[in-house]
Amino acid sequence: MEIPVIRNILEANEQTAAELRKLFAESDLLVLNLISSPGAGKTSLLERTLTDLKDEFVMAVVEGDLQTSNDAKRVAATGAKAVQINTDGGCHLNSAMVLDAVSHFDLNATDILFIENVGNLVCPVEFDCGEDFKVALLSVTEGDDKPEKYPLLFNLSAAMVLNKTDLLPYVDFDVDRAHRFATHLNKELKFLPVSCRSGEGLENWYDWIREAVKAKKSS
Repeated sequence: MEIPVIRNILEANEQTAAELRKLFAESDLLVLNLISSPGAGKTSLLERTLTDLKDEFVMAVVEGDLQTSNDAKRVAATGAKAVQINTDGGCHLNSAMVLDAVSHFDLNATDILFIENVGNLVCPVEFDCGEDFKVALLSVTEGDDKPEKYPLLFNLSAAMVLNKTDLLPYVDFDVDRAHRFATHLNKELKFLPVSCRSGEGLENWYDWIREAVKAKKSS
């Protein structure tokens, strides 16, 4: 009896995701769904991105978390608009949650919407939120075999951001191994090593975003 229930949940999510995708397309809005383990640095990456690109783009954030509004407060401190979704123990955001959250934004006056998903490498991948691209975020404080252990995320993502590269001298993490695993799963995956602390590599991430915005507005 569980299989039909799961199928119905995913089908309902897909229908709402299609509504979102149409809404985002009508607004020429680029939507990026950031997915990572807890503590990999999604919020830190957003803080840097929202601050450094605020003169180029109007940006907004849907923040997903189990509890608290801590991350939304950090994001809002950059000047970007943010809406917090607390899942109360749920391991992912779904399209219905995002649809409700974006009603608080003027989508026609926004260039980029970031969805910061709940920290989890499994469930968020399976629930389409109407995004243009999923972005996998991995940090060097995790295992370099994460792409091999959690293949669906890296297979479906358009970009992989490898964060905390400033810690490489102090951790046992093989960048080439992680890169090899990820691109074996997805040959089109953009690999972007960065350090949110030092700023190293962030310009490559920003260039990827700029190109994605340009492509969305011209499509």
